[in-house]
Amino acid sequence: MTMPQLSTRGIVRLATEADHDAIHALNYRTFVEEIPQHAPNAARRQVDRFHDENVYAVYEANGRIVGMVSGRTQRPFSLDQKLGTVDDYLPAGRTPVEIRLLAVEPEFRASRVFAQLVGFLTRHLMAQGYDLGIMSGTTRQLRLYRHLGFHAFGPLIGTEQASYQPMYITAEEVLAWPDAMNDGAEALSSGANFLPGPVGISDAVQQAMQRGATSHRADVFHARYRDAQQRLCALANARHATMLLGSGTLANDVVAAQIALLDAPGVIVSNGEFGERLIDHATRMHIPHTVVRAPWGEALDTAAVARAMQSTGAGWLWAVHCETSTGVMNDLEALAAIARSRGAKLALDVISSLGTVPLSLRDVWMASAVSGKALAAFPGVAIVFHDGTACTPSTRIPRYLDLGFAVAQQGVPFTQSSNLLDALGTSLTQMDWPARFRRLALDGAWLRRAMESRGWRVLAPADCASPAVHTLIPPAGVSARALGEQLRDAGWLISFESGYLRERNWLQVCLMGHYTPVSLRAFPAALDRCVGTAAVARPPQAAPLGEFSVARAATA
Repeated sequence: MTMPQLSTRGIVRLATEADHDAIHALNYRTFVEEIPQHAPNAARRQVDRFHDENVYAVYEANGRIVGMVSGRTQRPFSLDQKLGTVDDYLPAGRTPVEIRLLAVEPEFRASRVFAQLVGFLTRHLMAQGYDLGIMSGTTRQLRLYRHLGFHAFGPLIGTEQASYQPMYITAEEVLAWPDAMNDGAEALSSGANFLPGPVGISDAVQQAMQRGATSHRADVFHARYRDAQQRLCALANARHATMLLGSGTLANDVVAAQIALLDAPGVIVSNGEFGERLIDHATRMHIPHTVVRAPWGEALDTAAVARAMQSTGAGWLWAVHCETSTGVMNDLEALAAIARSRGAKLALDVISSLGTVPLSLRDVWMASAVSGKALAAFPGVAIVFHDGTACTPSTRIPRYLDLGFAVAQQGVPFTQSSNLLDALGTSLTQMDWPARFRRLALDGAWLRRAMESRGWRVLAPADCASPAVHTLIPPAGVSARALGEQLRDAGWLISFESGYLRERNWLQVCLMGHYTPVSLRAFPAALDRCVGTAAVARPPQAAPLGEFSVARAATA
């Protein structure tokens, strides 16, 4: 008679409280009876000292728990206590989690249970922002660990009977496992929205957008409006914020209209597409101005800006804080110091910096922003920050651009959308901004390293680069448009269709809206796959990056 074979097929899932006794029993069989790490006891149960802090993944087959692994995020880790701070051994810029208590019943060890447990728990923790796993691997299984991509570090720990090697593995290495080992990874990393807009939206913001509409004249609308104003001012360290129905272009038109009322010459600085658009705003409003340009992808020459301010007797200075076309962050403190030294007013476009980095507009006269980028809401709410001095209505400018009139009407002079306001308010409320800034700094640095290691050039120099806007120059011979189209078809949304990108054969990956760490870590591999199959084309002749220059505009 042939005995039926035990099936190793099962499911990996997060443990519940009902699984705890089985976890303690498996812990005992593995780390007391098999590996003599702890003393025996009559109950034949081993409760881990960090049990209340552990997150467990278990493998269930044939109705019983046959494998487990735990993750712990609280510092100090157990390895910290044994080696001293482990960060000195680890790759920089990572957020580690400790993987512990990896145990699989002997009859299941020849299967993929081990890899599926580690992969499942790793992806679960990656979704919370962790991107490096550290563990103490038994020296009995070092060959297996190395095969899976674990890296040894530091000296052996433990005893002669239970010896362990400290090891780490990166999130990217787990995602690179074959699908058969890394069950479920594809569903978690099959695409993401890395556009500068429209950005990825969280479920809570989506739900807020779908609420029933409220009249913009109702008291409840005005209460929500004031709450959003207060949150915006706190986020930007600004005195006042006025919201209007429109895009960032409208916000810049409102700023231009206020500049026109100053009746003074000024200086506009540009080192990218959106600096050029500020020049266009001023030209259309017939505002006398001098332009100071720097090459696209380079920092501004602040000395040239200061000289232009002095030589022209400028009463105002207008600049883009984060140049979205290139990813360059212009020096806000230097621009504010120049304006202050001349007694001039500083106006800024903070459309792509608000919500990506800590920001203070205390020394800024006026600034433009919008709901649809790093505030991670829907487009349609134009935001103008101001210091409160531009509050007198004026018939010299179009009615809709009159900030003073809007302020006099409590910020709601005309029809506004309660749906857009509710979505923005929800995003402002649910976001932990300090944590977001830390996450973006880490993710941006990681993405830069990942792209440069693949032979891509990130346009903005590291010392003046936005953590959220990455303009990429493909390797020689690769068509950015063909690559962008293939990525789009595979579910990865990046920017490549704007005119200034097409002209230069550039791509952009932006960390503006809602995305998961697991999707970001999976993106470079998706890019690699598309580069290998994308049509290699002669790229279009790149437009010149420009030179440092100063020019005065002719005005009507």
